[in-house]
Amino acid sequence: MESHYQPIENYGLIGNLRTAALVGIDGSIDWLCLPHFDSPSIFAALLDDRKGGRFRIAPAGENFRRKQFYWPDTAVLVTRFLHEDGVGEVEDYMPLGGPCTSKDELIRRIRVVRGRLSFHMECSPAFDYGRGDHECHLAAYGVRFDGPGLSLGLAAPLPLRCDGNSVVADFTLGEGEKVTFALSIMAPNDEPGHCPGTVEAEELFRETVAYWRRWLSRSTYAGRWREMVHRSALTLKLLSFEPTGAIVAAPTCSLPESIGGERNWDYRYTWIRDAAFTLYGLLRIGFTEEAARFRDWLENRWKDADDQGNGPLQLMYGIDGRSELTEETLDHLEGYRGSRPVRIGNGAYGQLQLDIYGELMDAVYLHNKYVEPLGYDGWVRLRRLVDWVSDNWKRDDEGIWEVRGGRRHFVYSKFMSWVAIDRGLRLADKRSFPADRLRWLKVRDEIYEDVMARGWDPRRRVFVQAYGSDALDASSLLMPLVFFMAPTDPRMLSTLDAIRRPVAAGGLAADGLVYRYDPAAAPDGLAGSEGTFNMCSFWLVEALTRAGHTDPARLEDARLLFEQMLGYANHLGLYAEQTGPSGEALGNFPQAFTHLALISAAFNLDRALGSR
Repeated sequence: MESHYQPIENYGLIGNLRTAALVGIDGSIDWLCLPHFDSPSIFAALLDDRKGGRFRIAPAGENFRRKQFYWPDTAVLVTRFLHEDGVGEVEDYMPLGGPCTSKDELIRRIRVVRGRLSFHMECSPAFDYGRGDHECHLAAYGVRFDGPGLSLGLAAPLPLRCDGNSVVADFTLGEGEKVTFALSIMAPNDEPGHCPGTVEAEELFRETVAYWRRWLSRSTYAGRWREMVHRSALTLKLLSFEPTGAIVAAPTCSLPESIGGERNWDYRYTWIRDAAFTLYGLLRIGFTEEAARFRDWLENRWKDADDQGNGPLQLMYGIDGRSELTEETLDHLEGYRGSRPVRIGNGAYGQLQLDIYGELMDAVYLHNKYVEPLGYDGWVRLRRLVDWVSDNWKRDDEGIWEVRGGRRHFVYSKFMSWVAIDRGLRLADKRSFPADRLRWLKVRDEIYEDVMARGWDPRRRVFVQAYGSDALDASSLLMPLVFFMAPTDPRMLSTLDAIRRPVAAGGLAADGLVYRYDPAAAPDGLAGSEGTFNMCSFWLVEALTRAGHTDPARLEDARLLFEQMLGYANHLGLYAEQTGPSGEALGNFPQAFTHLALISAAFNLDRALGSR
């Protein structure tokens, strides 16, 4: 059997705020973990086309043209098949918003809008990342799959037949006819429930559409790029874990940063680093409730802070707040297009990354300013974190990019330590909280002078990646965004111009897209190359936007680069972590950080263009 993988950019995302599925433009669900984002996979054909499992519904035969789109302003996905014999559609969604949508359920509704088409359905679950065996039990209204620790029911309106450990069905629909399949978690001894009929399926569809439109109507963004900003907002909502308010970095694991390479990581967790960017992005476009929920998740982390490990906080946690994220490899899976190893868990959780305290304190500062004042008990705990940063900022660490080649004195970690103390001082003054102000002021100034003395290369006139290095790093673009440097400071402008040069000329750019750093100039302990980082490209847009207040040419460059970046989204407006040399999506998909960076860049660029 020939192995076949869809390009990463060929997928759309659906979800129910507890988990999410990737649906290919070929009608195949190739990724789904149940019941939660970080649960073992049920369908994982993305990571092994033969062993991973899938749930595919598509017209029989060849020569179909395919289109895929979201029902406007929703997370309901439509895959359309066009043929000379007719036009068929598969509508995929996980019901939300109705009185009977509390259980985890995935709905696939098939209809023919013109002509007459024959369809083939194949449901082949592979429990526990394909490690667990399961049994199929056909029933009157579908099938029950019993796997290790989990049972699934597939309710169907037509006869199914077993094919090994899969079930299949073949059916023909004429113009205007519809059938619906429903996949859900069930008790081991229950039979699959009845499949939603035409009327009930229509009600579930309308309830789900109404839910997403009600949610999106709270957006306050009315700028030039409304469609892309709203799609990014919907994507972030899909990546939210409603029970705790956490937001996963991405719903997938081990999608490669280079095809055939080893840079394959599990992103189904929540990074402290994303905190400030998440709150800023959500607040800027009016989603205060989501910002407040995420802030609550953060507060539970800093309440539990201790100094038994590398620091009082980890850089990432499970969506339920757990701290143990042991990394392991799944050697029985071949990986996406042969990209091994396939990793679950994330060993970086034990690293020391000093920058997370800056992002945390900036998030708290923003929440205090725009949403709700910080209470005294919360301040007492945060004050301890600022004191810890004051004592430990001189340590070397693994840095923002979680390198696996040893600790260094990363410039980003230093200036984000400055941010942690600066925001602590601002909060203390704003709320008149008690704090060791004199010491904090002294340390904050010491960090600033240290970065200027050791992080600035006077020969190249750039901020470097780490002390003693001459390599560039795209994280320097965040200096003006966190108010460490003025956006028009000559040092910042010189660094900005250096990053914009092509890699061959010593920069980090490739036709406007930005690499996070050059592994050849800054070894990270891993083999192979990687693509450009989409969020870094949006950081460049925002840095140019802020520099453009006094230079219209830079503002125009920001707009051109932003609109160029919009062209690298997939057909649904979704971004993976990286863009490869041929414009292909690389890395986990879709990535929350990229969509947050898009929202921030769009908001600030639109405002700058308006003021001009």
